[in-house]
Amino acid sequence: MAKPVHRKGRKRRFVSILAVLSVIAWIIGLPIFAESLPAGPDQPTQKTDAIVVLTGGTLRLETGIALLEAGLSKRLFVSGVHRGVEARELAGFAAKDPAVFECCVELGRDAEDTHGNAAETAAWLEGQDIRSLRLVTAAYHMPRALTELKATLPGIDVLVHPVFPERVKLDRWYVFPGTTALLSAEYSKFLLASVRIALWDSVIWFGNLVDGLGETS
Repeated sequence: MAKPVHRKGRKRRFVSILAVLSVIAWIIGLPIFAESLPAGPDQPTQKTDAIVVLTGGTLRLETGIALLEAGLSKRLFVSGVHRGVEARELAGFAAKDPAVFECCVELGRDAEDTHGNAAETAAWLEGQDIRSLRLVTAAYHMPRALTELKATLPGIDVLVHPVFPERVKLDRWYVFPGTTALLSAEYSKFLLASVRIALWDSVIWFGNLVDGLGETS
């Protein structure tokens, strides 16, 4: 009777050690994540086939429209727009001419999170000759958005164009509780997204391996 109890105790110790190591790794990784956030746009004058704006924060739409008006692309896709919101309303929100929206802006209304943004963008790009895009979202959100988008669109060249909301204090973020909480949550979401994508890639790889072995047998 003692052996099962002993094994259960060892299992509990292993789980506890693993949990402690995971917490330590998370604590070490948070400042690395914060320091790795983009400080500015990639190739700010480089034109792309499209601009993609992920809604959910300030400055994103305004920046996307400004890039469109600057001639860095002829098309703008806004992902995650609330249902019922029309282009003219967005134009008013961004203080821009509605004609710009009517000619060159398309809205996606299905995405409810970053994973959905990537799927919605992929659906919009399908069948179009678009090989490059400029991604506009908040700097703190960019790592997760870029990870999701690249996993969904592996053949597309993506330039990042981060925006910096005033309320998010990235400089010395650790002394601002609100920014610390925001970065902690975003870092955790980024890790979960990365693990999910890696696991899914492994499943696909294994499936292809099995299929290949079946064809050669």
